[in-house]
Amino acid sequence: MSRLVSVERLAVEARDPAGKAVRILDGVDLTIAPGEVVAAIGASGSGKSTLGLALSGFTRPGARIVSGRILFERQNILDLPASALRCLRGRDIAYVPQSAAAAFNPALTIDAQVAESPLLRGELSGDTARTRAAELYEDLGLPDPTNIGQRYPHQVSGGQLQRAAAAMALAGAPKLVVFDEPTTSLDVTTQVGVLAAFRERIRARDIAALYISHDLAVVAQLADRIVVMAAGRIIDAGKTQTILARHVPIELPTKRASRPANDGRPLLAVEHLRFRYRRAPQDAVAEVGLTIGHAEVVGLIGESGSGKSTLARLIAGLHKPDAGVIRFDGAPLPPLVRRRSPELRRAIQIVFQSADTALNPRQRAAEILGRPLAFLRGLRGAERAAEVTRLLDLVELPPAMADRFPGQLSGGQKQRLNLARALAAAPDLMICDEVTSALDAPLRRTIVELLRRLRDRHGLAILFVTHDLSTAADFADRIAVMQNGRIVEAGPTEDVLTRPTHPYTADLIRAVPQPNPGWLDMALADRAAARHDPTGARPVRSNAL
Repeated sequence: MSRLVSVERLAVEARDPAGKAVRILDGVDLTIAPGEVVAAIGASGSGKSTLGLALSGFTRPGARIVSGRILFERQNILDLPASALRCLRGRDIAYVPQSAAAAFNPALTIDAQVAESPLLRGELSGDTARTRAAELYEDLGLPDPTNIGQRYPHQVSGGQLQRAAAAMALAGAPKLVVFDEPTTSLDVTTQVGVLAAFRERIRARDIAALYISHDLAVVAQLADRIVVMAAGRIIDAGKTQTILARHVPIELPTKRASRPANDGRPLLAVEHLRFRYRRAPQDAVAEVGLTIGHAEVVGLIGESGSGKSTLARLIAGLHKPDAGVIRFDGAPLPPLVRRRSPELRRAIQIVFQSADTALNPRQRAAEILGRPLAFLRGLRGAERAAEVTRLLDLVELPPAMADRFPGQLSGGQKQRLNLARALAAAPDLMICDEVTSALDAPLRRTIVELLRRLRDRHGLAILFVTHDLSTAADFADRIAVMQNGRIVEAGPTEDVLTRPTHPYTADLIRAVPQPNPGWLDMALADRAAARHDPTGARPVRSNAL
């Protein structure tokens, strides 16, 4: 098999805050052939994304390639001048980023950015580029593919924007695509269609692909080979089935009994809440009712675009509802955060899905954590510095991270800093919007255990917005399922996930990925059968949850 890409003894180096050189990649060897998918898996900070960026001759600020070669079509791209590298990027080598929100210009429509590369290179005319974009939107399962490109990035959900980022990378018909955690923000049902679209396009166009992920169940559906990374090195490599057999398969955790229902007054009560975005055809949140008790975890699940994040932002005071009321500790909550008292601002905190856009890139971690400590808790000087160190330790970040900027952190590290900032306020209610989606399985368990300890020790109530049903099964006391802006099913976690009463909930459970290379074809067959089943209420597979 001919090689399109050959990485030889690649080393990437950065400087720590003390000025000492640190190897991010250390002697990495890798080959990728046309039509082949190689998956790079490993824990957060293992060097996966650094490897992906390096394939286009790029490094993060503060890092540099110090040795090795990257051969693309037998040419070392590290020897190319900047102008030649720019021609290569976007045309022959494309990149699907982990954070779509950071990849899009908020001032331009989605269409303008997806079609930009082929238009600038003169490969397509305006009409042809828009037609290709619409075809990609449809392949990737985006709603209203003819018109969604006319929206701006903030007018679509996080999962929809992630798929638009994939369309932007694929629009120029590249020879090599680096997929950096492209499905972490997608719900389980959307993942099925997106993974199938990726697989079909890779095969049809003979595209070489590096697929970066921490999810064995996902890479099992696409990868021909897997490399396992740790501390900047490849520690294991082989064919997909060999690696799956060698490493512990991903299994859904054992469900635990729900906590007893809170018999007293709920901490939060949402009543008949309704909200519609300007010029949107329907309500994003429609007549929603929801309660969260003191020290209770409520999981909010549903497909991308179902209204989960909008409901979270309404509770946080970032949108003003069109109708309905939100009560906190029995009293009506001012709809917008700027009208809430400092105590209410401290009491209700939100952790956003995209740490890239939530963290100020010009502030070091110590400054990011220091602001809420100063403004909401009145800490100063040595007391504040000590609390910064404690918060970093709480989310398993070393003290040295206090001096780093967000751009110097991995995706998982940024999300942990994002979580620590919310914890700095010592809130009573934390709204977690997909806070574990970018994390590898061990770190995901660590964060969930941290949140569980905070709930148990300090009475923290949590609204846990997620598309990860396995984490919701392990963590949430109750589950609410959203579809098209409405809560279609709610109840104790055990009941909802093992005895669903709504067909939509059953579909979500059926779509949970399994670390089995044949799972994707089986899931696609299920979807095809569902289109011909008027009830949609087929039995749930026994291995789902």
